[in-house]
Amino acid sequence: MRVCVVGTGYVGLVTGACLAKVGHQVQCVDVRPEVVEAINAGRSPIVEPGLDDILKAGVAEGHFRASLSLQEGMEGAEIVLVAVGTPTTKGDIDLRYVREAAEGIGRTLAGSSAYRVVTVKSTVVPGTTDGLVRTSLETTSGRKAGQFGLCMNPEFLREGCAVEDFLEPDRIVIGQWDERSGDTLAKMYSPFSCPVVRTGLRNAELIKYTANALLASMISFSNQIAMICESLDGVDVDEVFTGVHLDRRLSPVVDGRRVHPGLLAYLKAGAGYGGSCFPKDVLALRQFAQECGVPAPLLEAVMAVNRSRASHLADLVEEPLGGAEGKKVAVLGLTFKPFTDDLRESPALAAVEELLRRGAVVRAYDPEVPPGRTDPHLPSGLELFPNAIDAVREAQAVVLATAWPEFLGLDWGAVCAAMPRPVIVDGRNALKEVQWPHGALYRPIGRRTEV
Repeated sequence: MRVCVVGTGYVGLVTGACLAKVGHQVQCVDVRPEVVEAINAGRSPIVEPGLDDILKAGVAEGHFRASLSLQEGMEGAEIVLVAVGTPTTKGDIDLRYVREAAEGIGRTLAGSSAYRVVTVKSTVVPGTTDGLVRTSLETTSGRKAGQFGLCMNPEFLREGCAVEDFLEPDRIVIGQWDERSGDTLAKMYSPFSCPVVRTGLRNAELIKYTANALLASMISFSNQIAMICESLDGVDVDEVFTGVHLDRRLSPVVDGRRVHPGLLAYLKAGAGYGGSCFPKDVLALRQFAQECGVPAPLLEAVMAVNRSRASHLADLVEEPLGGAEGKKVAVLGLTFKPFTDDLRESPALAAVEELLRRGAVVRAYDPEVPPGRTDPHLPSGLELFPNAIDAVREAQAVVLATAWPEFLGLDWGAVCAAMPRPVIVDGRNALKEVQWPHGALYRPIGRRTEV
């Protein structure tokens, strides 16, 4: 099938490249010339494991290319996927890019009688696809839904695992305006073997928000339990959750063997959730609930607990130092999770900003954030270093903020030796097996430590 993907962020680029890999003819459309040029040269503009090889192969084989022209991208396309950003602005979902995409697609539809299925992959609140998107398409094309197809197809891609998640999906959700629309989109997914949910447009939209809000809630719940653990002597949050995880409803026994689902990774204490999805999606769902006249105290609490994590990490640093003013603090890891270069809503950066606010001198190292990188998410006053040892040298405290494998394998004896009196705050509870040298103060999450 011929597929056009509008937008080449994480969702659009991974979707397009993976669809090309399974045999479709794909064109991506973006307004940024440098991104289009990079893609057509076989270079991924984002960091995502496995994406470079798939992208290069797709371009080399002629199955995948990018264009600045929406009309060119849609030429001959049976399906047009809308994969543009939906940020939040003052708590509300910002649909300007979705509207612009829909209007542009509609104008192209006006010049053709061909049947195309316009499919929203962007995360949008219920009522958007059959409201704003349909209205924009009908107004600019002069055609009615049914003369073109309309679907909502949420993505379930984890940054750092997005290629694997797309090629080996656990489910595919097809929200459809009518049977013809859904049948056409289902044909695109015929190479994949997994459960397919065929449902209405609004159900599909809410499935995405519900999935992300549930996972975010599990993270905040775990961090709330961690705070209780830290108030008690002899209690460790990881041991508490080890016992919780063994509930058969969470870790079922299948054929006599215990199965540990990936879902349990979200029932784990740490620095909080971040990234391009959870923060904005929980906020947008809360706002949408309020607009529906539905109180959302649980979502409020999920966000409040998550906001508190930055201050909590700063407290763990500040207590043994007798204050943060003028103290050198090294932060290891800045991206919101390993195996990505994404800094959006990163808990690590939230901790950096809080430490800076308290007067600390903050230096940092991240494998994907080299010195000289310019990014609007990086706070002023933060000094970047080319390696971990340089970042920690003469620091009075170290915060492990992102659990990159590189940090787990560090020579922590050498790290401590580079510090006057080592204080290590483990924001990810990833260093509990380290044998700390005499005199080092190790402070994990969810366990009381004497300072």
